[in-house]
Amino acid sequence: MKLKEVAEALNLKLVTKDLSEDALYVDVEGGYVSDLLSNAMGQAQAGMLWITMQGHQNVAAVASLIGLSGIIVAGDAPVADETLHKASVNDVAIFTTPLSAYDVVGKLYTMGVVNKD
Repeated sequence: MKLKEVAEALNLKLVTKDLSEDALYVDVEGGYVSDLLSNAMGQAQAGMLWITMQGHQNVAAVASLIGLSGIIVAGDAPVADETLHKASVNDVAIFTTPLSAYDVVGKLYTMGVVNKD
């Protein structure tokens, strides 16, 4: 499933500015949920969609470093301007939603976004 399809299905708000069109057409190859950057760095894999409530600039750096398909900031948590700048520079799609992380994951799972064994 493409990132753009996920965003449309969940009614996510894209907050990254100046994002390339290609960034929205990457494949979502699973997901990872954590608010700890060290956990995401150690356990998330390229192509996964990261669900978190963190909005500071290091989430964009971690997503870029790992090669994640994108980030969903759940619970209407704020995303810092510095984060949006870093995401734009690194072509990382960041979305926000009022849904809880739990609800986002449940919806992704029912859509068929599951991790490979």
